[in-house]
Amino acid sequence: MNGTVYGPVYPVTFSVDYPDRELDRVTSFFRIFTIIPIAIVLGAVAGGTWEWSYRNGATAFAAGAGGLLFFGPLLMILFRQKYPRWWFDWNLELQRFTNRVLIYLALMNDRYPSADEHQSVHLDYPYPDAARDLNRWLPLVKWLLAIPHYIVLFFLDIGVFFTVIAAWFAILFTGRYPRGIFDYVEGVARWHNRVTGYALTLVTDAYPPFRLAP
Repeated sequence: MNGTVYGPVYPVTFSVDYPDRELDRVTSFFRIFTIIPIAIVLGAVAGGTWEWSYRNGATAFAAGAGGLLFFGPLLMILFRQKYPRWWFDWNLELQRFTNRVLIYLALMNDRYPSADEHQSVHLDYPYPDAARDLNRWLPLVKWLLAIPHYIVLFFLDIGVFFTVIAAWFAILFTGRYPRGIFDYVEGVARWHNRVTGYALTLVTDAYPPFRLAP
């Protein structure tokens, strides 16, 4: 701890364990290919859609069920001031799984993403008492209030794209993930998760801070 105070702790917490060791250069080099199987699994539970076209003009579709629950919690908060616990658990675990896959894609871990174990990725937020902790009308406008975050994250994500490429070269030549790049990518992921918790999974009414730090 360096004693730096960043401000109040936001209800949605996120961190990734820094791999203070040599990473696997081979799987890092082929990461865009090694991620395909677990990405298909993630798509199957997160509502992904696939399309195949054949030479005879026929088209086949496959769609995965699931995805983060938004309209259901919104309606329950609005009309009943309730947030069913199993909906909350589904959203949290799916968000954790999604983050494990994305962190693997960003080369921040060379251990293959698990569908259930948390591994090096830590995401958490408290279960809300909807009647006490959540404003019943706010979910109707949270997506609108979060627009400034979408704009900032768009540019931060561009930075992530180029910094991950730089990290890829660093891993190939040194076996290590540069700590500064790691902290930046982790911070952007933290920001995304805060906005998701606020505007999509609706677990908090606290407006997300404009910062990468915890």
